Amino acid sequence: MAYLSSLMKLQVRNLVVPYCSAPRYLNSRSRISLVKLQQQKLLHVSPRWKAHNSGNLLGLNNNNETQPTYFSRPSLPANTIIRFVPQQTAWIVERMGKFNRILEPGLAILWPFLERISYVKSLKENAIEIPSQSAITADNVTLELDGVLYTRVFDAYKASYGVEDADYAISQLAQTAMRSEIGQMTLDHVLKERASLNTSITVAINEAAQDWGVVCLRYEIRDIHAPDGVVEAMHRQVTAERSKRAEILESEGQRQSAINIAQGKKESVILASEALKSEQINTASGEAEAILLKAQATATGISLVASSLEKGGAAAKGAVSLTVADKYVDAFAQLAKESTAVVVPGNVGDISGLIASALSIYGKVESVQAKITSTKKALDSPSPANENDESGTAVDIKETMLAGFDETRKNK
Repeated sequence: MAYLSSLMKLQVRNLVVPYCSAPRYLNSRSRISLVKLQQQKLLHVSPRWKAHNSGNLLGLNNNNETQPTYFSRPSLPANTIIRFVPQQTAWIVERMGKFNRILEPGLAILWPFLERISYVKSLKENAIEIPSQSAITADNVTLELDGVLYTRVFDAYKASYGVEDADYAISQLAQTAMRSEIGQMTLDHVLKERASLNTSITVAINEAAQDWGVVCLRYEIRDIHAPDGVVEAMHRQVTAERSKRAEILESEGQRQSAINIAQGKKESVILASEALKSEQINTASGEAEAILLKAQATATGISLVASSLEKGGAAAKGAVSLTVADKYVDAFAQLAKESTAVVVPGNVGDISGLIASALSIYGKVESVQAKITSTKKALDSPSPANENDESGTAVDIKETMLAGFDETRKNK
């Protein structure tokens, strides 16, 4: 390979640095050593990265070695006497190998040869990706978890001299804290209480990171991967739970439907019974009222007949006799129409005798009624004699009624 070009490019950690031509008289091993020295001047890496990747500085791909990570330290600014410190950045200055001061953002003047910028710390919030790791829960389930850690440097001196690599230390501490917290929780609690788990990990990190000048703002678990068998069991559990809820809801619906139907039947029966009761009450009230009206009409008719008999005399009695005879004949005419066996008096053909018997009983009743009327008038002026007359009148009425009935029976 010819080294005639004056400038070549080499990619190391995604950083393009110039590759100067080497003299022709140097062998390949000497040229590689020279390149390493030139690269180390332009790029300052942490001892951990230098120990694990010393053979891959030329950008050679080696499957057995890890690639550069974000833990690699950036190149340090050179001492050009006058420097401008960027905002939200702290530069640590050492004088003759000893800490001297921290440069604030703005203009800075350095002593040449005696002072150098040893550390550059960003005061911005930094996001550190936590790689996937295994953790065992309290119920012996192995999980694969990864996350993101958000930190900020609050003391540049401690972050520079308190720990070799603050980001690497914080990431390792986050992993151990995550394993510790996961081991105290079951799988269900890990899935449900992710927020509390993040808070617990953040508190555990801050307890140890105070001496490093770094504060953990928050920790977020990004992905949780469970074994395939556990995932399938969880899916079956969810399916069974959903089926259970569906069956419960269906049974509740059937139960409520049956209750509604029974309640409707009950109310229907109650309403029907109340309607029947009202109907019966109305019917009974109507019948009672009809009976009462009929009785009143019968009483009124009897009163009118009695008054007519009292006023009409013999003519009225003849009319009554004619009416009784007419009704008697009509009744026997109705009996003759039907072939039924009936019991009739012995003197059926003697109609005049029956009428005479009825009229004689009526006349006796009329005489008794006249005595009762006179008795009531006598009671209006009470006296001992009237009391005797009243008792005698009652006896006379009784005897008259009995004599009338006996005579009627004898005539028959």
